[in-house]
Amino acid sequence: MPKAREVKRRIRSVENTRQITKTMEMVATSKLKRATDRVRAAEPYSNALAGIVRSLYSPEFAEEFPLLRQPAEARRVAILLLTANRGLCGGFNANLIREARLLRERLVAEGRETELHIVGRKGVAFFRFRKVPLALARTDLGDVPSVQDAEGIVEPFRDRFSRGELDQVLMVSAEFRSALSTPPKVTELLPIRPAPGARPAESYLLSPDARVLLRRLLPAYLRNLVYKALVENAAAEQGARRTAMKNATDNAAEMLETLTRNYNRARQAQITQEIAEIVGGAEGLA
Repeated sequence: MPKAREVKRRIRSVENTRQITKTMEMVATSKLKRATDRVRAAEPYSNALAGIVRSLYSPEFAEEFPLLRQPAEARRVAILLLTANRGLCGGFNANLIREARLLRERLVAEGRETELHIVGRKGVAFFRFRKVPLALARTDLGDVPSVQDAEGIVEPFRDRFSRGELDQVLMVSAEFRSALSTPPKVTELLPIRPAPGARPAESYLLSPDARVLLRRLLPAYLRNLVYKALVENAAAEQGARRTAMKNATDNAAEMLETLTRNYNRARQAQITQEIAEIVGGAEGLA
């Protein structure tokens, strides 16, 4: 049985750890509330914009607007992976990285020319360690992504797709269903597909006309897709971190209970031994 002093030292160490994890849980809870508000605020606009753009699609406009081009075969594919800059959030980053890795392996096996673009320190570190070439590696985004951040990410894809250098752009990010459910998902950024069963643009009375609307809305649509993914990722990260830190705090509490019992037993054994030594000494002097 370990000595009481050793158990006491372990108790202090676990108490310090529990204090840290509890603090991190509280910080994540606070950030999660604000991040969730941003997700909810972005959703109505994102859904409405997507519905309008997809409804305005027509084969005629696909020939006029490069962003509506529908390649016959996706030979050149870009994968955009969004991860967090920090860890201590359970399997959040690992799930996203695994989804992107499997997607890349499948595309390469199909003979497609695939390039990997990563936003987030954890994803960059994983693929660099495995010597995977990266076309983009950004680690400068914070906990509160902006529309400007989204524009900086999507603009190169938009330009390269318009020039015919890419046939497809896929984005791997987290889907924020709730603080406890944030599975990875794959979103096709480009090409922009028509909405299933949508009425043709000629069926609507539009002002300005559909061409003017598309010229203005197509860049905004792509920018908003990335922005919504960024805010969902931020909220999912904080939700995963809160859950991970709560589990760590609960585990520390259970460990403290076990260590406290062990300390009491060790202390009791030590006292018993001291009493036995005193009695033995007294008998020897008698």
